[in-house]
Amino acid sequence: MVTVKTYQIRQSSDGRSFITLQLEGGLEMIQSQKTGKFYATVRKCSIPNTFDEDTAKGLVGSTLPGTIERVAAEPYDYTIKSTGEVITLMHSYGYQPHTAGNAHQVVKERPLVVG
Repeated sequence: MVTVKTYQIRQSSDGRSFITLQLEGGLEMIQSQKTGKFYATVRKCSIPNTFDEDTAKGLVGSTLPGTIERVAAEPYDYTIKSTGEVITLMHSYGYQPHTAGNAHQVVKERPLVVG
């Protein structure tokens, strides 16, 4: 399961505004290649949608069946905030639904209040 953590209003290259949902996966334990020690992390990604801001706001806290998977990407530079080190990455993360058949289902943990 993944959780809708928040949403963002972004601008496309042609100046139009659109909304993305910020998704977060479950807790994972990853072993450092340098130290061999484990650390806890969660995978995150954002997805565009067709919602208005009120709908996106109401979806925060919802869960969806699926996972956030590592996806190959064109190489790009990334700055590690804590050290300032610039590294080159060749992957990103994207939502992968896990569904029965072709139906996509949103599971709400609390009622949606629109008004």
